[in-house]
Order: sequence, then C-alpha cells, then structure tokens
Amino acid sequence: MSAAIITLKTQENASQNLIIQRPPSGLSLQGRISIPGDKSISHRALMLGAIAEGETEIQGLLLGEDPRSTANCFRALGAEISELNTQLVRVKGIGLGNFQEPVDVLNAGNSGTTIRLMLGLLASHPGRFFTVTGDDSLRSRPMSRVVKPLQQMAAEIWGRKGNTLAPLAVQGQALKPIHYHSPIASAQVKSCILLAGLNTEGKTTVTEPALSRDHSERMLKAFGAELSIDPETNSVTVTGNAKLYGQKVVVPGDISSAAFWLVAGSIVPGSELVVENVGVNPTRTGILEALAMMGADIQLENQREVAGEPVADLRVRSSQLKSCTIAGDIIPRLIDEIPILAVAATFAEGTTIIRDAAELRVKESDRITVMAQQLNKMGGKITELPDGMEITGGNALVGAEVDSHTDHRIGMSLAIAALNASGTTTIHRAEAAAISYPNFTNTLVEVCR
Repeated sequence: MSAAIITLKTQENASQNLIIQRPPSGLSLQGRISIPGDKSISHRALMLGAIAEGETEIQGLLLGEDPRSTANCFRALGAEISELNTQLVRVKGIGLGNFQEPVDVLNAGNSGTTIRLMLGLLASHPGRFFTVTGDDSLRSRPMSRVVKPLQQMAAEIWGRKGNTLAPLAVQGQALKPIHYHSPIASAQVKSCILLAGLNTEGKTTVTEPALSRDHSERMLKAFGAELSIDPETNSVTVTGNAKLYGQKVVVPGDISSAAFWLVAGSIVPGSELVVENVGVNPTRTGILEALAMMGADIQLENQREVAGEPVADLRVRSSQLKSCTIAGDIIPRLIDEIPILAVAATFAEGTTIIRDAAELRVKESDRITVMAQQLNKMGGKITELPDGMEITGGNALVGAEVDSHTDHRIGMSLAIAALNASGTTTIHRAEAAAISYPNFTNTLVEVCR
C-alpha cells in the first residue's frame, strides 16, 4: 500500500480545492489523532465568561471561525477577551445585564450558535439597541425559532421576511418569564431562552419533545446559575436575576470532529485510529450509538471527567458495516453528524434509512440535498426523503468533482468518502473546513499510510 496523494490548491478567488488521489493498491489509516475543542462548549465558555463577574480561563478552545465570531461580538458588547489560542484564553466578564451598546453591527459570521444564543442575551438588556447580522449563509437561515419565543417574553425584534431572517434589530426590554414548549428538540432554541431567562425576574422554563445537547445546562450550573432539570418531561428551568462567576473551563475534543475519523477508520480496510480526549456527553453520543448499530468496532478507553464533561479516547478499527434505520429521539443527539453517517451508509451492506432530520435542510446548506447530490456524483445511490435520506450501500465510489457548498461538514464528509473512491476526487471550496476544524487536511495527510 502507498499513501494517498492529498493536495490543497488555492484558486485565484482565494477558494481552495482539496484533491485526493487514492492509490490503486489502496491505503490504510493509522495513528493517534488530537481533535479541535468542542465547538458548542467553546461558544458557551466565551459567552458565559463574558456575562460573568470576574475572570474566566478557558483551555482547549476551538480556534475555528465560529468561536472567533462569538469572541468578536462579545468584545463589542464590552467584555475583555484575550487573543484566542488553545492553551489559555482569559475572559474578563462585565456581569449580567451590563452590555454596552456597540457602535457597529454585530457580525456572527457563519455561526448559527452565535446569533441565536446571543439574541436571548441582547433581548433582555432594557434600554439598549443592537443590530446583528452574518454572512450570506447565515442571513438565509431561519431565526423565527428563537425570535417567536423571545417575542412571547415581550422582546422587540425586527428583521427581514417578517422578522425571520437576519439582519435583525433588537431593542432590549425587561422580559417576562414563560414556560415554552418547543416544537423541536434544539439546543440552540433551549439555550437562547435560558440565557434570556437569566436576566428576567422569575422562572423561565423550556420543555422539549426530546432531549437535546445539555452543554448550556452543565455550564450554567458551573457558573452559578440556579437551574432545575426534570428529565421525565425534558424540561429545564432557570431562575432569573442570576449572578454568574468566572470559572476555569477545560474544553474537551469535539465528538462532531471525531466522527469523521470514526467513520474513516471504519470504512477504510486495515485501519486503526485512536482519537484522543473526546467529549462523550450522553446528549452528543448518538453518533456512537448509530455506528454501533452499523457494526462499527469502536472502543472507549481512558474514560474520565474533565470540568463536568465526560471524556474518553476512542479506538476505531475497520469493519464491515451494515445498514440500519436512524430516526426518532436519537436524531437531536447526532444531527450534525448525519453527513458523515451518510458516507458510512454508502459503504454499508443493505439500505440505510435516515428520518426525522428535516432540520438538516436549514443548516449551513441543505445537507440532505447537497449530500445526496455530491455522493451520487461519486457513484453513490442516495434518494432524498422530505426529512432524511434512503442510502443503498455497496456501490463502488469513483473520484469526481464535488463541492462543499461552503459547508464545513459537507466538505470534510466528502474528503472521507474520497479515501475509499477509486481515482481522483476534487472537493471545491474545501476551505469551509476551517469553520470547525482548521487542521483537518494536515491530519488527513498524517494518518494516511
């Protein structure tokens, strides 16, 4: 076997093409991998540090573009945040309710987490005016899922298309507490309302149809918020007029980033990889459960707890995957990993069904349409469903010209598929990976043998 030829070429318009040529003799993946810090936890550490009293120290922060957008927004609101790095970031908080009016528009870039969570905080600052926008992709993504419940709390928010699209203008108000029954299981919706409730007198409750990731709850408790959780009804209640205090936060590795290597190690014959220091929060481990259903050989080693979050090293060995059905309550716990699960299903025996995932259509791209189109270009057999995909495995993939559609998870998923495709695959706009995994291509080169 010989290593794949992997080349990253920058075009005249500054976009990048990732070219992957699989050798005719095949390849295997070997090595130990350190992955970027968890994106969800990185966002929340910056935000809660900014509204806490005192100083917050963050180790292992993700250096992707999305956390940079969060840091820039909260600097503009008055927090002091040191230069971002993985070793130690210091955040000098301004205390809850003390945002200053920024002199310019807040720019959330490509980050849905930044804009949606921040809206809850902005709306609950009486007498202050804010405007927030994002890039082309973010300005097309639906904001009504957080705007409507905030309006129920008496928030004043205006935007395009009936207040559903950014740019959004916010006139801060003294909000009233509500009990919100969310129609979808969404950590962003839940977190937005809880953050609004922090600065709202009384108790604010969110009830979900299924449990979504709980990083906000864990971190709010660690920072001193009064929070109660009812697991039987998937409800969380926060008591307002809270005081948060700066903490030391250690960010574990992002299981969404680990997912690419778990699938790669499973589908490329003769592979064995160890992904180190991965956050295995139960609200995020749907990917492990789905791959287990497919027959993947994955072991959790060195299990431990770091700053309130469970962490483990994940060892994956290649195996023959089989089809399964992925639907129901597991979907909120693996929604971001479905693009790479589609790649796994392409190499599995039988037909895999993914349902209840209509949320994928309003991510950085329409991930259902885009993954189906791009993998089918490579010889896959994927049929779109309104809320998911039907994927017939066992079709040999061939190299092709594909496109990330500026979606980081699409671009990286296609790169993993290319490792098992004959010939040469060119992934256009591959720079999108930097949103969550700036070192992805370097790691890809390192593990190919």
